[in-house]
Amino acid sequence: MYDLVVLGAGPVGENVADRARAAGLTTAIVESELVGGECSYWACMPSKALLRPAIARSEALQVPGLRGQVAGPLDAHEVLAHRDAIVGDWQDDGQADWVKSIGADLYRGHGRLDGPRRVTVQGTEGDRHVLTARHAVAVCTGSRAALPDLPGLDGARPWTSREATSSGRVPDRLIVVGGGVVAAEMATAWQALGARVTVLVRGAGLLPRMEPFVGEHVAAALIERGADVRTGVNVAAVVRDGSSGPVTVVLDDGEQVMGDEVLFATGRRPRTEDIGLETVGLAPGGWLDVDDSLRVTGHDWLYAVGDVNHRALLTHQGKYQARIAGAAIAARAADGTGEGAGAGIGDAGPWSPYAATADHAAVPQVVFTDPEAGAVGISLAEAEAAGREVRAVDLDLTAVAGAGLYAQGYRGHVRMIVDPDSETLLGVTFVGPGTGELVHAATIAVVGQVPIARLWHAVPSYPTLSEIWLRLLEAYRDGAGRP
Repeated sequence: MYDLVVLGAGPVGENVADRARAAGLTTAIVESELVGGECSYWACMPSKALLRPAIARSEALQVPGLRGQVAGPLDAHEVLAHRDAIVGDWQDDGQADWVKSIGADLYRGHGRLDGPRRVTVQGTEGDRHVLTARHAVAVCTGSRAALPDLPGLDGARPWTSREATSSGRVPDRLIVVGGGVVAAEMATAWQALGARVTVLVRGAGLLPRMEPFVGEHVAAALIERGADVRTGVNVAAVVRDGSSGPVTVVLDDGEQVMGDEVLFATGRRPRTEDIGLETVGLAPGGWLDVDDSLRVTGHDWLYAVGDVNHRALLTHQGKYQARIAGAAIAARAADGTGEGAGAGIGDAGPWSPYAATADHAAVPQVVFTDPEAGAVGISLAEAEAAGREVRAVDLDLTAVAGAGLYAQGYRGHVRMIVDPDSETLLGVTFVGPGTGELVHAATIAVVGQVPIARLWHAVPSYPTLSEIWLRLLEAYRDGAGRP
């Protein structure tokens, strides 16, 4: 018997286990694939290993004295070899050793719920284990790519995010179907590595969950570098010529787009279809509803952390939830009632150590395209949809001297969303080279609900991109964004 059993040893499951062990709880963690999960081997880490050379080269081309040194193409072989090293050649020995180092027991195999507080594990060596949880089971099984139901798609062997981040060769022609983060980042990476990229977007533009100007900047950059970006198009069918021949994407107007590989970046679905949810009265295959302590609705012992609860499909947000869940599980265990009354969890309010408040008010994200984009909090469209009266302050990032020093011909934009009653920030969005490093300052301002009057005393260093904060405050003072 263990105090806690964790299903899934990705970054989320690892963090839940680590917090529980640090609090003195006995912990088992179950993993059916590689310890370290999607982020370590098929998402965050390999994708950024592919993107960093592309972005560094692009920025160097805008710096006097460097252009002639980096004018040639990227060394694709070296980039792919570095990607392989970053993911440990898809071996998880180091991460498995880390799990053992924190005192958790690792079970390799497929774990399934088998009634309340009980998990069965079908081991990879044919062995079978039955684990019982004294206090909690945490479902941290993540998500996988969702493919549309299209004629010919199964036989066409499309890329998903996994193939896009792990391919050992650069296709001559890559078709990207989708307009979200995976689509935009992988179009950026593979174009820089030498592929001719066509992006097919069903909606009006790229990165639709962010402010509209973000997708406009990213699309413009892709087009300038030779990509074909089409919006408002729908895919009707996919055909692969033989076992390894070219692929044809047929649009609903009959037009055909030819490529050597096709990536479908069209959403995610939870990995909950075969983990025994039906044994505890929950529907298999769906997202799991949770409260702010990440406890599944109607189950005082079951937690769902990370992608599976559909709050924010981001590794850093899942790890944040894991810290909250680990604290809540430990406090409830120490309280002894399961409800945490003694620890005050039942009365936990916003920004409590037991409440994932940032899921609602301050989710940060950086998109590693060229140019980079980053945002935290709500957008103008989200504020308007919620009926909130806000002021939006927009500025071109060339308003600061640091932009011209960062790169000749610098292009970028920022928008700040302000609650005019409290004069605090509700959201900030950036696009432009180097802006990913500006997001955390915005996150602190939003989470801390720092009044604009106090932000005047947060003096930005000169001459850096962060001086845009001063320009935003000046624009707000001078009436920008006022109806």
